[in-house]
This record gives sequence, C-alpha cells and structure tokens, in this order.
Amino acid sequence: MTTALTPGRIAALLGLLVLGALTGAAGWLVVDLWFPAGLLLALLALLGLFLAGRLTVGGGLGVGAPAAGWFLSYVLLGVPRPEGDFLLGSSGIGMYAYLLGGSAAAVICATMRGPAQGPVPASESRG
Repeated sequence: MTTALTPGRIAALLGLLVLGALTGAAGWLVVDLWFPAGLLLALLALLGLFLAGRLTVGGGLGVGAPAAGWFLSYVLLGVPRPEGDFLLGSSGIGMYAYLLGGSAAAVICATMRGPAQGPVPASESRG
C-alpha cells in the first residue's frame, strides 16, 4: 500500500527527521548521565517517536524519517573531533545498548501491522 507524497506528508517527514535528531542527541546525554535508568528512558522516547511517526504518516516511511535523524545524530556525536577527543563521552556498554535498542525499536515499528489492517489471515501467513 503506497500513498502519494503530498506537501503535508513531506513537511511531516521533515519534522520527524528533526525530531529524530533531537531525540537522538537528548538520548545520548541521558544515557551517559543516568546509565541504567537513562538508557530505558532514551529507548522509550525513541519507541514513542517511531510509533508516533508510523501512526502519523501511515506507514513505514514514518518510522524511517525519525530513525534516520536519530542515527545521524548518534553518528555525529560519536565521531572524534580533530583535537582527538569526542564531543560527548560514552560509558561503553550503554551506548552500544542504545544503538542496538534504538535499531530494534525502529525495525519493530516499521514492520508492524496497522490497526486498520487487522490480523494476518491463515492463508497469507504460510509462505
């Protein structure tokens, strides 16, 4: 099921891209500041953003835009600067868990069926 890209949908996708970048930067700070609880908080924020994007735009593209913004901010904050240090420090396992958990949340939200689609019939479930 594909829908046309209207100016409203394009504006929504660009807004979701920016929200994804902001959520990624905030998540990086929270994971590094409050490791166990901050990781859970950052992953819940990502899950909420991805799910809201899916429901707002009406498809997997609504998850792809904030996921791209999140991943872009994750990569830009993790790249060492020319001086040899990082823009933000990382606590090791927390940042890898944030990357893995955020990727899993994006995949889950992108591949889930919408409420209007209903359950998968038995004839379609066998491949």
